[in-house]
Order: sequence, then structure tokens, then C-alpha cells
Amino acid sequence: MSFTQRIRLRADAIWKASHDHPFVQGIGNGTLPKESFKYYMKQDYKYLIEYSKVMAMGVVLAPDLKTMSGFATALDETLNTEMELHRTYAERLGVSREELEATVPGPVTLAYSSAMLAEAQKGSLAELIASILPCAWSYYEIGKALAALPGALDHEYYGEWVRMYSSEDFGSIADWLIATLDQLAESKSAEELDRLEAIFLNTSRYEYMFWDMAYKQESWPVA
Repeated sequence: MSFTQRIRLRADAIWKASHDHPFVQGIGNGTLPKESFKYYMKQDYKYLIEYSKVMAMGVVLAPDLKTMSGFATALDETLNTEMELHRTYAERLGVSREELEATVPGPVTLAYSSAMLAEAQKGSLAELIASILPCAWSYYEIGKALAALPGALDHEYYGEWVRMYSSEDFGSIADWLIATLDQLAESKSAEELDRLEAIFLNTSRYEYMFWDMAYKQESWPVA
């Protein structure tokens, strides 16, 4: 069993809860309230800005050109493809570019993105990848699972989201991160591997919390 297979197995209950969450299932069957999706798009846009910064730090920490190129590709995909999907949806939802970029991150958005940045700033490429892998990997899993539902790919509203996250282009980034973390894990001690597992589990929990926050449209208790 590879290291990433080990941590994916450890996180299975968390990931199953994400897969089964009514927000995720609502995208697949087309029943998700648009207001929840609007809230999600605005918050996820802010999250992806911070996620992109972590990807950029991966370029800095990369030990060779091949790894630098991998992170640069992932960064470009996030900034210019994934975030463009958000901008397109925002326009359809009546959210201007100015409003989108002025979104105040909610508690979970801020906590999640701050946790990723904190791990990245510690200077270990393995810790950086462990912090972002649940996002890339779980979205691809969810995208493929939803794509298998009748009509999900062609839904007039949510189909574009499903097509994005079930695509081979998006999946290739998750696959590359998985392979890179497995390679880095080969030289780690048992204690270091436990640390990477803990990071992976924490950001997996944040993934579930993000779906839940978006579904309930939760923000700060005091404006």
C-alpha cells in the first residue's frame, strides 16, 4: 500500500461524509438551491486565491525543474481555468467581478486557507502537498461520482461544474500531486509520515466543513 493509499483509507469516513453531503448530492441531482451555490462560488473564489498562493510556493520549494513545471501547470489551471469557471457562474448569478473579489471570507474559508498557508510556510514540500491534496483529489473523486449520475453532465445549471471536476485535465493535477507525495514519502521517517497524515486528515475535515458552510450559507455571527 502506498502512502497516499494509506492516508486516503484513514480519511475514508470524512470523504464519504463529503460525498454524501446534500450540497454535493444537490449538484449531482440538480436540486441544490441556487442561493447556496452562489454563496459557495463567492467563498470558493476567495479560497482559490489562497490555494493559488500555496501552489506558487510549491514552485519555490520544488527541488528540480520537473517539479517546478508541475506546480506551474497546476497554478495556471487554477488561476485561468478553475477560477474562470467561478467568474462565469458569478456572472450568471448576477454577481459582478467587483462583488466577487470583494467577498469577505467566511470563518471556514479563512480557517481552511490559513491552515494550508501555514503548512506551506514551514518549508516542507511534502507538508505543502499534504495540505492541498484533499482539495484536488476529493474534487476529482466527487466530479467522477457525480458524472456517473443520469443527467448530471448535461444539467442546464450544474452540468458545467460536473464536467470541470470530472475532466481528465483536472484529474491529472490530482494524480500528479498523489505521485509526487508518494515519492517524497519514501525518504520520510515514521514520525514524519504521521505528521503528513495528520495534515491530510485536517484539511479533509475542512473540505467537509466547507461544503456544510456553503449549504447553510454560514457567515460571521456579527457583521
